[in-house]
Amino acid sequence: MNRTPKLVRGCCGIGLWALLLTPTWANWQDAVPGAQIIGSGDFSVFGFDVYSARLWSAARPLADGQPFALELIYRRKISRDDLVSTSVEEIKRLAGPRVTSAQLAGWQTQMQQSFVDVQAGTRITGVYLPGQGARFFVGQKLQHEIEDPQFAKAFFDIWLDPRTRSPELREQLLGVKR
Repeated sequence: MNRTPKLVRGCCGIGLWALLLTPTWANWQDAVPGAQIIGSGDFSVFGFDVYSARLWSAARPLADGQPFALELIYRRKISRDDLVSTSVEEIKRLAGPRVTSAQLAGWQTQMQQSFVDVQAGTRITGVYLPGQGARFFVGQKLQHEIEDPQFAKAFFDIWLDPRTRSPELREQLLGVKR
């Protein structure tokens, strides 16, 4: 006769289901197999360090149609709302009329779920998945996934578009030498 209490058996069953339902991409490295650092740099505003950035990819140089990860290690306290509003403004500036107000509003809501309030040492990694969208990890934990390829391109263009506000950081991330 099985003397294991029903509650214990039930909890073990729930744990097994949770394990079986855990995605295979439990950390960002699983989404970018063979990732290596392509480049890195620091971003500062008015002399204040904001974050250090590293671009990871299996393809070197970064190739179109390949997944990559952009890792940001924050150097100061910044609210989630400030991260989101700055991202929305940069997407709007770079994308112009290609992005509607309704899209921006939807993306803003998605970014609210993707980001957290940060402080010195907080690490947020965004993973670009061509044709699929983006995943955002805080540390090694998946925070949120946005299944919208247009959003993913617009978001990562903040750093990688030639019209970025920080062309020096872009060149460092892409490993481009002047």
